[in-house]
Amino acid sequence: MAEESSSSSGSEERNLAMIAHILGIVVGFVGPLIIYLTSKDKKYAYAQAKSALNFQITITIGWAICFVLAFVGIGFILYPALFVVNLIFCIMAAMAASKGEDYKYPFSLELVK
Repeated sequence: MAEESSSSSGSEERNLAMIAHILGIVVGFVGPLIIYLTSKDKKYAYAQAKSALNFQITITIGWAICFVLAFVGIGFILYPALFVVNLIFCIMAAMAASKGEDYKYPFSLELVK
């Protein structure tokens, strides 16, 4: 069995953190935002939801940049790449959260403190 970090306090909290990361794939920043706002009393889930929220805001900024670049033709190439990056990092984060490990997204802006 994988060793849990001290920041995790139970399977319910780990599941909530995992859901925050997975919802980023499906509904963007809205899912992690809801979990972030409703789990302030759960330290691990709150921290992971904040991490997922920051990453999804970064991805949303990336979508906006792709939209602008689509007018010159390059954005259409970047859309699938950004989708794959989001998918891979969210799955990696969800797997880490299910084990109670802290996950830090690469290339994530820390907009929510």
